[in-house]
Amino acid sequence: MSIPKNPDPAKLVAGCILNDKALIEDVFTLLEEEFGPVDMISRWLDFAYTDYYYKEMGTPLFRKVFVFKNLIAQDELALIKEKTNEIEKRFSRAGKRLVNVDPGYLVSSRFILATGKEYSHRIYIGRKIYADLTLMYTKKDGFKTLDWTYPDYASKEVISFLSKVRDKYLLDLKAGKGKKND
Repeated sequence: MSIPKNPDPAKLVAGCILNDKALIEDVFTLLEEEFGPVDMISRWLDFAYTDYYYKEMGTPLFRKVFVFKNLIAQDELALIKEKTNEIEKRFSRAGKRLVNVDPGYLVSSRFILATGKEYSHRIYIGRKIYADLTLMYTKKDGFKTLDWTYPDYASKEVISFLSKVRDKYLLDLKAGKGKKND
């Protein structure tokens, strides 16, 4: 018989896709107001992996990834996705988003993204939200992509950044820091 135990807290990650880089300051402010101080920020990354967002957001598109200092409970992801959806609505004009905010979390063994879209490999986590297993981590290979991993999250740049996030996360866990009650 397995004995249930509480999972480790997770590192909250939010990837933002947008056309107008100037908007990122306002998005950043709202993200920090909602989720606390940012711990790490990626450099600007070109987003040219799909034309999925072009009609809504225009081109060219860019991604910036924010990582938050405060660790979260893994079961908060659905609520966090609802909050990032609200932030997206605040940056919408004529029914079109100016920014896409993809929240997820990182733990030592995996990287998970939240989505409202159901698919065979996604697990329902409540509040009309699904968890997408995006990357798995092994000691031998580091982060491994899966057949369904989004191409931008499979890129060397993002995997390199998330590897650094994982290193910081492990330090936070070891030090017992970063929890909301610190």
